[in-house]
Amino acid sequence: MRDKVYNVLFVCTGNSARSVIAEGLLNEMGGGRFRAWSAGSHPKGVVHPLALAVLAEHHIPTDGFRSKRWEEFAQPDAPQMDFVFTVCDQAAGEVCPVWPGQPMTAHWGMPDPAAVQGDADTQRRAFLDTFVTLQRRLRLMLSLPLASLDALAIKKEIKDIGTR
Repeated sequence: MRDKVYNVLFVCTGNSARSVIAEGLLNEMGGGRFRAWSAGSHPKGVVHPLALAVLAEHHIPTDGFRSKRWEEFAQPDAPQMDFVFTVCDQAAGEVCPVWPGQPMTAHWGMPDPAAVQGDADTQRRAFLDTFVTLQRRLRLMLSLPLASLDALAIKKEIKDIGTR
């Protein structure tokens, strides 16, 4: 029997940087056990070029990324999510759609690299810092024995990961 594939949605306000990086990372790191998407409450309409650059620098495919509204994933025909993570503080405070299937949710807030001012190196470093933080959090999540934990234990673990 094939193991369950977990569907994960990363949500941010603009869906141009943090959520896109998380989507790319989990699809690469998940080894087929996870399928990730990203969306925003008020998408910018384009993915930030430095988000795509940091993924590409780490040999993560960047084809097909687009900035989109989270309502796409609240539709009856949308993939049913097992997990929904907010990765920015503003999206965490907004009223989210009702997600089909009642996925587990957690807040993994972090600074917006697209808001960093400074020269090109400073901006690039901000995107790399975001990449590294999300990569660390996703490694912790991927190490969880999801099949053997009950829902409360999973909820606690994924919430705690957002503080690391």
